[in-house]
Amino acid sequence: MIMGLSRRGRRAERGSVTVEVAILAPVFILLLGLAVTAGRAAVARSVVDSAAHDAARAASVARTREDAMAEGRRRVAEVLADEGIQCSPAASVTLTGRLPDGRDITLDDAFDPWRVGELVFVVATVRCTVPLSDLWMPGTPGRITVVRDFVSPIDRFRGRQ
Repeated sequence: MIMGLSRRGRRAERGSVTVEVAILAPVFILLLGLAVTAGRAAVARSVVDSAAHDAARAASVARTREDAMAEGRRRVAEVLADEGIQCSPAASVTLTGRLPDGRDITLDDAFDPWRVGELVFVVATVRCTVPLSDLWMPGTPGRITVVRDFVSPIDRFRGRQ
């Protein structure tokens, strides 16, 4: 007798590892797929958050509404491209104004020359739908939608046109 098992006991144990692996392998693969999906989602959230930050900042230093819109969109496209995030369809960028009391205003109102001396903010909202079909993992959704916004103040005493 070796380590308390007779021949009969060892024969009864034969093949049990194969059965355990056959049962646990799909569970392990599913957990791996969920971990990869969670990682991809976290990266997408971080990059879209960074894109919203850069868009708000670029828009807040612009002198005109048109320049603010162009620079905000350009910065979002740059950040997403630099980080390799593909939005499908293309990322949407919304720029609005906000007053200190929390009321939203249009971007035209935010860049109104009569507001020089007032505290006004630019709010950049970026929406990106990231496809996950390239992961080829079971249990993953087809895509996730990430929406992030960032608020940046417009310099009170900077001229606006």
